Amino acid sequence: MNRDRIIQETIGFVKEKLAGDSSGHDWWHIYRVWNLSKRIYETEGGDLFVIELAALLHDVADWKFHEDEKEGLKLIETWLKSQGLENELINKVLYIIANVSYKGSGVKDKMETIEGKIVQDADRLDAIGAIGIARTFAFGGKFGNEMHNPKAEIVMHENFEQYKKSNGTTINHFYEKLLLLKDRINTEAAKKIANERHLYMESFLQQFYDEWESVK
Repeated sequence: MNRDRIIQETIGFVKEKLAGDSSGHDWWHIYRVWNLSKRIYETEGGDLFVIELAALLHDVADWKFHEDEKEGLKLIETWLKSQGLENELINKVLYIIANVSYKGSGVKDKMETIEGKIVQDADRLDAIGAIGIARTFAFGGKFGNEMHNPKAEIVMHENFEQYKKSNGTTINHFYEKLLLLKDRINTEAAKKIANERHLYMESFLQQFYDEWESVK
């Protein structure tokens, strides 16, 4: 099995599937998560091949872009089988992808493997900080959410169904997800990065509110 070839083939597959995305889930998001995963792996260990495949493929099955999440997972399974990978390895990758996403403040994370925790951390790091802020506004614009409405209530979603149906404002999304991620990071290697990016988001929000109030 030529792992380097499979990684390169997978990169091409992902680029094709995510081409034209404007929601912040494009190839460059994948590229950053892939590289962050490899960076965290250097400290935390694990099976690098599983980590790379899961990082590269994690958004192909994202529930936000499929009516049925199982549809996306089946697509990934078919792809991995076409590369001649054994079922045990495929199942490890699919497990990570099925459990990587944040699904509401009241929903506990289910990730148990070190490979999964690394990919989850890398994905969450890309959801916070300066790039996370940019991606959040891109996503809100793509799906028609208001930027900010002071009358809109923050909702701490108790389950995945509530979170999935949410169409709250982009600013509220900081409180419903982004500001919560720092405390849901798994690995020590990712925590320092998360702390720095979290502080940047807090600074941004303060500046945002200062400017918002200045027009009164």
